[in-house]
Amino acid sequence: MKIAFAYDVPYPWHIGGIEAMNFNEAEELAKGNDVHYFTTKWPGMRSNEFTYRGIKYHAYNETSQDLIYRHGRRSVREAVRYVLSLAQIYRHKFDVVITNAFPILHLPFLKLYCKINNAKLIVQVAEVWDEEYWKTYMGKMSGRLSYSYSKSAIKGADHYITISSTTTRNLAKFGIPRSKISEFAPAVDDSVIKRVKSEKAHASSTVLFSGRLIKEKRLDVWLRILSSATKSNGSINGLIVGSGPDRYNIDRQIWSLGLQSRVRIRNYYPDSAQLYRQIRDSLAVLHTSEREGLGILAIESVMLGTPVLIPQYSPIPDEVKGMCIVGSDKKLAQMLVSMSRGKSVRLKADSKMLSKFSKSHVREFYARLFKKLGAKGR
Repeated sequence: MKIAFAYDVPYPWHIGGIEAMNFNEAEELAKGNDVHYFTTKWPGMRSNEFTYRGIKYHAYNETSQDLIYRHGRRSVREAVRYVLSLAQIYRHKFDVVITNAFPILHLPFLKLYCKINNAKLIVQVAEVWDEEYWKTYMGKMSGRLSYSYSKSAIKGADHYITISSTTTRNLAKFGIPRSKISEFAPAVDDSVIKRVKSEKAHASSTVLFSGRLIKEKRLDVWLRILSSATKSNGSINGLIVGSGPDRYNIDRQIWSLGLQSRVRIRNYYPDSAQLYRQIRDSLAVLHTSEREGLGILAIESVMLGTPVLIPQYSPIPDEVKGMCIVGSDKKLAQMLVSMSRGKSVRLKADSKMLSKFSKSHVREFYARLFKKLGAKGR
């Protein structure tokens, strides 16, 4: 089978939960299939076309973290440049094209390619934004137009893969039949999780966050909760792992709260095992994001036996939220203090649910889906 992935932000050159999940799928499917990845060219990529971990990359327009995010949001200009670079896909004949719903502008282009080449189009959907969110993100007029365009552009694929029950419900509101939607989220390499769990742990009083430093992650709330907790127990400290356009604002708030000796920010770990060791050894993971399709950090943390604390407004889907500790800012700060003083927390891990997020199921899932769609190698 000849398979194309199309996504403008590729892991590991751009770190993110959805990016890592796409990479997991591409890497697994490359074991027995001819897998290509059409993306943008990021710093660290050695050429426009190269092979990495069995995946053949096509990266023709240069971009970077600073270019793809403008004024705290995704750049429309970079999305247009990515669409133009997808002309390279016409040099090949694919049986299946798998793409992320974002950046949305590319969807009609890929639908046309699939129609001309009799290929199956599968759209992966992490989030579905309503009109109000689009207006908040883009402004009133641009947001209204963006919502109308996204609602229309996303229709017409052969199948859709959502990462949670929440995303499935929201996508169905756009008129997508439930029969054309599958829920699948191979977010975690459980072989690495098992290896890290088998190693000796080194418990600490560290409260952890890992992810992109963007305003939607609400690290302002994270810092306020941590500040409140440290006033009751000075041994508590914080670690923020990641990078992004909101770094400057986060640094300012750390200083304004007097946390410069208690909170450290570092870039992403070079591999998942190092991140997993930090999660395992942390007091808790505090996850304050207001925009989250799944909550991969929460899933990884529960798998590693580390409590996950989330605020009441968290949009994390119910199947993940049920394994976390939910509360007000005040309650979460109190919980951190109690845990730092030795109070045990009963984790609500659902092993059957957690197994659904395993990378090991990728080939089995797609074999069934390709058969259902009638996709065959040429």
